[in-house]
Amino acid sequence: MRGSFARLISTAAVALAAGVAGSVANAADAALIAAAKREGEVVWYSTQIISQLVRPVTAAFEKKYPGIKVRSTRANATETAVKVLNEGKAGRTQADVFDGTTTVVPLKQAGYVLKWLPDAAKDYPDDLKDPEGYWIANNIFIITPGFNTGLVPRGSEPKTYQDLLDPKWRGKMAWNGFPTSSGIGGFVGTVLAEMGEEKGRAYLRELAKQNIAPLPGSAREVLDHAIAGEYAIALQIFNHHAVISAKKGAPVDWIKMEPATGNLSTISVLKNAPHPNAAKLLADFIISKEGQEVFRAADYITAHPQVPALVPTLKPKEGNFRARFFTPEQTEDQMPKWKQVSDEIFR
Repeated sequence: MRGSFARLISTAAVALAAGVAGSVANAADAALIAAAKREGEVVWYSTQIISQLVRPVTAAFEKKYPGIKVRSTRANATETAVKVLNEGKAGRTQADVFDGTTTVVPLKQAGYVLKWLPDAAKDYPDDLKDPEGYWIANNIFIITPGFNTGLVPRGSEPKTYQDLLDPKWRGKMAWNGFPTSSGIGGFVGTVLAEMGEEKGRAYLRELAKQNIAPLPGSAREVLDHAIAGEYAIALQIFNHHAVISAKKGAPVDWIKMEPATGNLSTISVLKNAPHPNAAKLLADFIISKEGQEVFRAADYITAHPQVPALVPTLKPKEGNFRARFFTPEQTEDQMPKWKQVSDEIFR
């Protein structure tokens, strides 16, 4: 009897403690929301497409948290980093939140990034968030080859890296010739990481014999050239771009060539953010299930492991293919080497 009574008391104590903890958490959330509403706005420097993603995210956030206005500007990752650095050096920090594939690295090194992760980060695997706590992925990019289905009958497309060496593809492939993840740099990096230095360089020397066209445009533009029939194969394209174009009737598909290059677009809060509470609230919303549903509806590949892409097979797990992901720090650190190798072999 005494044992039963003791267990009852213990169970009640645990339940009470859990209730108190929950109340504290809710109170903290309420306090953050209240503080954010007092700030009244949040400034988001984004690398994402405004019409496709930033506007719907803004609309969803402002609907959930009335009284907090989101103001946003768009630039690429490098331009965003330079802008934040210049504003910080002038003592006039304007942004609260920023995203990008490599934006965070120089800002983190300069001491401008807040060491903080949103509560929703607990649902993310370790490889999608900074072990030091400065960034978390808000969406992922899967970079693969794509092909023109009018020029290359389905089933005859190259399915492996070795297949790309087939002489029949000589002069029929193109890629972004810049040292970026979605260009020649990312391809070289993936090959070296996968095959090792010696075998990787040997493979790349053989691939160079295929006369791949280095186009002066983005991965999206490279894909458009393939869709137009100028090239049969487009290397290093975003796989979701091929799906979006195919939905509109374009003769294009992507290839599950393993490993695909995996790249992270991450989000962070600035240390001296003018609206720190609203910044935290927006970052938490963006990586939450609710925010990731907005990314999903916009045809972005979601980072949240429990939110599938609009076409689920675009993600490695659901699509049953392997991707080699590079963190922003790894990309920044290794890109000079990848460029050197690509210049040596492909120029």
